[in-house]
Amino acid sequence: MPKVVNTSRAKAAKPARPAAVKQVPPKPRAKPAIAKALSRSRSTPVVPEGSVAGRTLLLLIAIMTFLMALTLGGVVLVQKSAMGWSAEVGREVTIQIRPVEGEVMESNLRTAVALAEATPGVASAHALSEAENLKLLEPWLGAGLDLSAIEVPRLVVVELSDPEDADIAKLTEDLKAVKGASLDTHAAWRQQLNTMAGTIVVSGLLVLSLIGVATVLAIIFATRGTMASNREIVDVLHFIGASNAFIAGEFQGRFLSIGLRGGVIGGLAAILFFFLVATTVGNVAPDVAGTQIGYFFGTFALGWDGIIGIAAVVPVIAALTAITSRMTVRRFLSEIS
Repeated sequence: MPKVVNTSRAKAAKPARPAAVKQVPPKPRAKPAIAKALSRSRSTPVVPEGSVAGRTLLLLIAIMTFLMALTLGGVVLVQKSAMGWSAEVGREVTIQIRPVEGEVMESNLRTAVALAEATPGVASAHALSEAENLKLLEPWLGAGLDLSAIEVPRLVVVELSDPEDADIAKLTEDLKAVKGASLDTHAAWRQQLNTMAGTIVVSGLLVLSLIGVATVLAIIFATRGTMASNREIVDVLHFIGASNAFIAGEFQGRFLSIGLRGGVIGGLAAILFFFLVATTVGNVAPDVAGTQIGYFFGTFALGWDGIIGIAAVVPVIAALTAITSRMTVRRFLSEIS
């Protein structure tokens, strides 16, 4: 008889194929340093508020702003004094009458005064007395000298109502009728004064530029130092997908705040400095020294234009701080990426 095979048992004995199991890759774990920085970044800002670098930069920006405001204020004061000098000298001309043998000095003085008063644009003219002449010579010859044996030239001071409308050419021509008379318009002194004022302004602008360069360099070093000390936080931000623009914006906002606070502190300190100097220079400096200082700086009164100029330094410093820090951060991130 043929052998019968139980197909149902054979099928049952055949081992079943195992079902396909979907392999799930293990979840990546953050490195210990990054995990630690991530936990720390939840409670602290990207750029720490009270770091040593931040306080140092705040003090440095305050000092730089003070120096810039001090330089700007000094330039404004000198410029104001120079303009005042130039305007005062420009409103006055001098007629000098030298002694001439056979000529009567008093008669020549009266003639010169009459000619000056008849000139268009002249407000007044008066001859200085001998005592006033000697007082003008005291700074060079000293006081108490007897100059009666010396024939000293006499002066006629001519006040102009409007320097632009005064007919100086006509007065010069008319004075040819007075022997020994010459007209001094003080043009040489005004030219020297304008040259000195221009030199001081250019020097002040150069100093401002140097202070600005020093401030930029300090901000660059402070920013790179802050980036290096917060490298773990930067790595965390990169790990969670933050862009370089976002990180640079965080640093820019922080340094903008530092620049504003430092600028305000330095600007207020400069204004206070000028106020204290203006109130004490007359009491501390001797009369002669105080007079000489007053010639150059006036009364140390900045005025509204000077105060506005110093106030304008504050946003400039803040913007310079923010822009420099942003550019430095982006370059630093491009180097480490």
